[in-house]
Amino acid sequence: MKKLFWLIIGIGVGFIAAHFVARNPQGKQFFDDVDSKAHQFVAAIVDGYRDREAELSGTPADADGSSAGGSVRFK
Repeated sequence: MKKLFWLIIGIGVGFIAAHFVARNPQGKQFFDDVDSKAHQFVAAIVDGYRDREAELSGTPADADGSSAGGSVRFK
């Protein structure tokens, strides 16, 4: 129970610190860069997943990344 308490305290302090960092222009730019890189990473993972799924199903992927086999769409 004590560890859970400290975990919650740590998360709260982290959110407060992030709020103060994001208030200045350099901090906002930092968080914008992190957000952009995270979106690029997720897009690369999704594209790789779709390509591999199309490869395994034997159907070519469409131009929008979906395959004719009824693949799961991530957006």
